[in-house]
Amino acid sequence: MRITILDGSAANPGDLSWKPFEKYGEVVAYDVTAYEDIVERSLGSEIVITNKTPFNEEILSQLPDLKYIGVLATGFNVVDLEACSKRGIVVTNVPEYGTYATAQMTIALMLEMADKVGIHSADVKNGGWVNSSQFCYWLEPLTELCGKNIAVVGMGKIGKRVAIVAQALGMNVLPVPHTINNPELEYTFNEAITKADFITLHCPLTAETTNLINSETISKCKDGIYIINAARGPVINEADVAEALKAGKIAGFACDVVSVEPMRFDNPLLTAPNTVITPHIAWAPLETRERLIVAAASNIDGFLRGNRGKAINQVNI
Repeated sequence: MRITILDGSAANPGDLSWKPFEKYGEVVAYDVTAYEDIVERSLGSEIVITNKTPFNEEILSQLPDLKYIGVLATGFNVVDLEACSKRGIVVTNVPEYGTYATAQMTIALMLEMADKVGIHSADVKNGGWVNSSQFCYWLEPLTELCGKNIAVVGMGKIGKRVAIVAQALGMNVLPVPHTINNPELEYTFNEAITKADFITLHCPLTAETTNLINSETISKCKDGIYIINAARGPVINEADVAEALKAGKIAGFACDVVSVEPMRFDNPLLTAPNTVITPHIAWAPLETRERLIVAAASNIDGFLRGNRGKAINQVNI
């Protein structure tokens, strides 16, 4: 059996092994695959592994041997599930490998906005402290998190973990589950954002959550709100957030995801003030990526044993 990995360098740039896959067949791994090369590289493979390489109707129609697509990520929107189901192709993902790492990154982004560690460290190294007349100094106002309200939008495993850490810092958590405006909940999204000092986003990308943070919802927030996006880029309207940052309505915005990745040079967040932007690395710790590869191999094992929808994380019918 041939197993083709089409864009393996994101998860494994060389510091890990594909050995967990090798027990199931011959493994051919590519670092990156351009769209025009997908069919040629996948031909003859019963199993392909993808992270962001797309599989649409055009591609699938040219791969008669394909039986299984393993997405090496939690999100699986790069695969046309309906087209796969019509062809009997099983699609799986890895839903929970990055819970702790993503929560860790979320807290890191929040702490960076609150304590301004980066700019102060850089200033010290540039001679700021050795030339100071006082034993301490700060370049921008710092924020104590204790007593602040944080709206956690999306109370899945990641959101719950963020809430636990936020509570340990003395923050008041306003939980907003995935069904963001259900009036039966303790806090709907619209209620929570009016009370929040911080908003952190952990909801899935759906029709309901696309552009969830926009000029209208921002206007309902307190002046000086801080917003963190570790969910999906399109959950926020980047142009509206950039304008609110320039106007001072938003005091700080931090994200690990943007609407188009890699980030484009004309993304309005690049030139907006008071931002902290990391290049989609919440999932990138070595331990997390190793867990991802092992889980993806376990999905293949379940598929080959016939445990569809049970022992594997199957996302289509």
